Amino acid sequence: MGKEKTLNIGFIGAGANTRSMHIPGFQKIEGVSLHSVANRTEASSRAVAKESSIAQIASNWQAVVSDPEVDAVCIGTWPNTHAQIAIAALEAGKHVLCEARMARDLGEAREMLAAAKAHPNQVFQIVPAPFSLDFDQRIREQITSGAIGRLLEVRVAHTGGQYADPDTPMIWRQDVALSGKNILSMGIMHETILRWVGEDPMWLIADGEVFQAERPTGEGPQRAVVDIPDSLSILGRFEGSGARFIYHFSAVESGRPRMEFRINGTEGALRFDAANKQLMFAKAGATEEQRLSISRAESRGWQVEADFIRSIRTGAPVTLTHPDEALRYMHFTEMVDRSWRNGSTKVTWRECMGSVGGEGRKET
Repeated sequence: MGKEKTLNIGFIGAGANTRSMHIPGFQKIEGVSLHSVANRTEASSRAVAKESSIAQIASNWQAVVSDPEVDAVCIGTWPNTHAQIAIAALEAGKHVLCEARMARDLGEAREMLAAAKAHPNQVFQIVPAPFSLDFDQRIREQITSGAIGRLLEVRVAHTGGQYADPDTPMIWRQDVALSGKNILSMGIMHETILRWVGEDPMWLIADGEVFQAERPTGEGPQRAVVDIPDSLSILGRFEGSGARFIYHFSAVESGRPRMEFRINGTEGALRFDAANKQLMFAKAGATEEQRLSISRAESRGWQVEADFIRSIRTGAPVTLTHPDEALRYMHFTEMVDRSWRNGSTKVTWRECMGSVGGEGRKET
């Protein structure tokens, strides 16, 4: 068997996750070359290229996409440019690995999916929620095997105190223009639940609050308007099982942060402590939990870049995360945003089917 063709990767955006996960991930794969990088400034592009031994810098993202030497692009920008860059890259014949969240809103996500389907010979993969990768198989088995019985409810809590101080400067995640309808960690947590439960919400009600309407920008005395909640709670029902789900996200909870999933059934309950990487099971009515160990075979770990290259080279299907699955969490995101911005009204999956995003907040 001859040596495989070298695949040249172009990086568009080189933030913390790209530098800590994607670049090292590609560096480990034989026959993959870090060809070029375009960051927000020439200086930052040069710094990343030097630090990571990337062959050259590009003047802008368009130069990476149009470069005939580039086989695939890794998009590490904020959500506001994901759709534009991904669609352009697919149309230019490039394979695309796009950082999560998929897009700013459902409308952009649909455009990306349409482009992917129009170019079936290109691999299009969305970076998956990372914190449960070693546990996904075991949790799915516990649910599908009937170990917990009939699914009753799913509870999610992810809290911290990063926005508790009103003088903390605003970041891009609080800027609708950059982050869109992605509120706190709701998308990444719901994506995880989708892997385990496999059901979309039949309906939901979302209530949130922006506790600090303006924050410093970090640039002198300037302040900016915040229009993404500092705290968000969601109540709903899943379509198939009718099980309840209760999600709570907060960035104003000082003290010890929480990142926990609870899945309750008629025969038992699962508790996944994502922060401490512990999966616990308790039989119905029991007060004691038992820790479920994960075998090496079940421990998948971070293989995002390897999966991407494997799909390019062998045609292996994209699983983590296929754009069809990413569209599902973007649909959920649209429902949450619509409910919250319209006075915490009840929103159904079906009535949101026609939504294409871009709606402004309605006063109630």
